[in-house]
Amino acid sequence: MARRISRGLVAAATATVALLTVAGPVSAQSAGTGAAGSVPPRARIFMVNPVQSSGDQSLTDGKDGRAAVPASAYALAALGNLDGSGSLSGKWATVQSETGGPARVADAGTYSRDDDQFEQVMAYFWVDEAQEYLQSLGFGSELPGANNRPQPVRINQWGADNSFFTDKKAEIRFGKGGVDDAEDAEVIVHEYGHAVHNAQVPGFGTSPEAGAIGEAFGDFLAVSVGAYADEEYGWPRKTDLACVADWDSVEYSAAPHCLRRIDGNKVYADRVGEVHADGEIWSRALFDIRGALGARTAGRIIVNAQFGFRPDTSFQDAALTTVATAERMYGADAAAAVRAAFRARQIPGV
Repeated sequence: MARRISRGLVAAATATVALLTVAGPVSAQSAGTGAAGSVPPRARIFMVNPVQSSGDQSLTDGKDGRAAVPASAYALAALGNLDGSGSLSGKWATVQSETGGPARVADAGTYSRDDDQFEQVMAYFWVDEAQEYLQSLGFGSELPGANNRPQPVRINQWGADNSFFTDKKAEIRFGKGGVDDAEDAEVIVHEYGHAVHNAQVPGFGTSPEAGAIGEAFGDFLAVSVGAYADEEYGWPRKTDLACVADWDSVEYSAAPHCLRRIDGNKVYADRVGEVHADGEIWSRALFDIRGALGARTAGRIIVNAQFGFRPDTSFQDAALTTVATAERMYGADAAAAVRAAFRARQIPGV
């Protein structure tokens, strides 16, 4: 089923299921960048997103204009895990179709946001970065792989300001309108979160509560990967960690701009039957687990627990599975911290 990063659209429970001056203050080197001794190609990307890295809440899309975003919002980053074809295709991601001509790896360091190819490069880099984050947690080595395969991506194939993962082709599609979705790393990684869930539990999200868990995990993964990249590359973060998609949301939210937050105060009784709204209950619990146990331990527990979910899992069953996973991996104290996070959201039976 399609999973969307919606501004109001609900994920449908159906069979189909969302210059050129190179500027930037920091150069970044990704893991898995090529053969020993080789210099990997570099790409010009946003450091997560321009609002987050600058703290400037007055930025607007400016009809995709280059001048709407300062050069300081960009960084040069190594494109990891490429297959040597010269296109954006590699071990963890492949850009299958696009608006405009296909991006060339050789030119990836020259694109700006007014180039169609910039979004293609952003999508490749951030999907690859998200899987490298999961690999850094041990998924694919000491723990089972979590979507450790080339993830198909389509850019601007959805004719609206919306993006989604579809399990029909197990691909991610990014939309356009306002700030084009693939300009914001947290939108990209949110959708990748749905792909991860589907790889762990095929067809995940067939009940309202499972759908809400999916949206929550997408938001949590987006924040986690952004924070991981900021630390890895020394990038600035000048907005709240708990704010999701600061840049994409400038056209439809008041300042300080956020698509959603993962530090809200909703509890189980606040459910309204809309997966994005109800997901804020679950994402706050995940964020509290991160605060209690640290980013790495929390990430390992949260992702590993999802292998034990059902496609239609409830909040209660998923919470109990996560508590049990924490105890199995790290012992009673970790399990108690996880249980406390879910109890704070008043999830019954935990």
